[in-house]
Amino acid sequence: MALLLSDLVDRPELHLSVAACPERLDRPVLAAHASELVRPGPWLQGGELLMTIGLLLPMDVTSCRAYVDDVTAAGAHALALGLGPDLPHQEAPEPLVTAAREAGLPLLTVGAEVPFIAVTKAVFAAQAAEQRAAVESAFETQRRLTAAAAAGGGLTPTLDAWAAATGIRAQVTDPLGRVIAGGVPDPDGASAELVRRVAAGGLRSSAVAPGFEVQPLGARRLRGMLVLAGEPGPDARLLISGLVSLLSLELERRHLADEPERRRRAGLLGRLLDTSTTAEQAADVLRGAGLAADAVCGVAVAAPTDEAARELAADLALAVPGGLTRTRGTLVEAVVGEGVDLDAALAHFAAGCPAGIGSAVPPGAAGASLREAGGLVELSRTAGHPVRARADRSSALLLDLGDRSALTGYADALLGPLDAADPTGALTLTLSTWLDHGCSWDETARALTLHRHTVRNRLDKIARLTGRRLDDGDDRFDLWLALRARRAAGRA
Repeated sequence: MALLLSDLVDRPELHLSVAACPERLDRPVLAAHASELVRPGPWLQGGELLMTIGLLLPMDVTSCRAYVDDVTAAGAHALALGLGPDLPHQEAPEPLVTAAREAGLPLLTVGAEVPFIAVTKAVFAAQAAEQRAAVESAFETQRRLTAAAAAGGGLTPTLDAWAAATGIRAQVTDPLGRVIAGGVPDPDGASAELVRRVAAGGLRSSAVAPGFEVQPLGARRLRGMLVLAGEPGPDARLLISGLVSLLSLELERRHLADEPERRRRAGLLGRLLDTSTTAEQAADVLRGAGLAADAVCGVAVAAPTDEAARELAADLALAVPGGLTRTRGTLVEAVVGEGVDLDAALAHFAAGCPAGIGSAVPPGAAGASLREAGGLVELSRTAGHPVRARADRSSALLLDLGDRSALTGYADALLGPLDAADPTGALTLTLSTWLDHGCSWDETARALTLHRHTVRNRLDKIARLTGRRLDDGDDRFDLWLALRARRAAGRA
């Protein structure tokens, strides 16, 4: 508890008396400072007991008011006037008493037998005792937190011990922000942005906002986050680093303890991908792993090292409930339910790593989806982002890898005559529709609501303008590729 003015006055050895504002002795004393300056304000920081013998201060109301106003504006909590037969004053002058009373600033007097240094020592001794008590209390609380953590009950007992000691609610989330222990009142979701910032920044980050604080948890990798709801005081602030260490140890212990389960699930993935496994057996494997989705997809990620691959596999196992993961050297393979937000998981855990995502397939075809994902890894390495397999975008994936200016030039060279002859784009649209409908005049006519003869006349014109034979497979492919190149560039 902070030292109050009333505590100093109650100490008989200091011989302090109250000359003004006895009702305001509940102010804390943060320091004791002596000065004979008439304008000491610039030398104060706030919270002081300012001591003076009034050597240079004129004892008229105007001068005393100016002096008290200067001291009050600087944040001092009280004045103390030294009295004595060899000093300027033997009692508190009325002008100074009046000015102090008007300003609401407590005015004390110090007896002749007490030097100012005795008051200063008393103040700092009380502060030292307060700090010692705070440290001892912090050590005792830390012992209780450590005992709760050592009892083996997991995260919850440690969080409960913290809340009981500090009154600050807390919760632990996983790296994706999902709560795994504890709870904090946050009806407006104000802590969500802080959690996202720390999740993106990793172990070297933290975030604070009014009413909330988020700290990272983990040793070498981010294993979770600590969310505190409230404003920790100085005593609680001493304990936060210890709480973070204890919670980090528990999360690391969990990570190691889960290794046998991860190996078991990697074995299940191997069974799932075995070519001799039937569709019914594959579904049984997934149900046994807690993955009852009607459709699954394969994921393949290229990690930089074998160790990084093992860590990534563990992270993905945490991020995708029911998913199966394994490593093959630096390649991480996983089979997950169709509804999992893989883009978010890969952006968080595998940022910068080449990754492929296979098509959603029935459980019995999980191997095909995983092989598809593996084939997309190299495309992802060139594209610079995870590549997802989609039946309607296989050509776009390849076109994305080509030089954009070269593709545009190729398309313009082939389709330029159509652009010049028909600025409305009707010829280009007819060609694209005809190719998309299996080169059928009737289907193209229905799609464009045209007469089939109109379609045929347009196609004849296209052949003349481009110099390509539409009954030749190579020429049709060239025209199709030019149209796809434009579509990939956003011009069709």
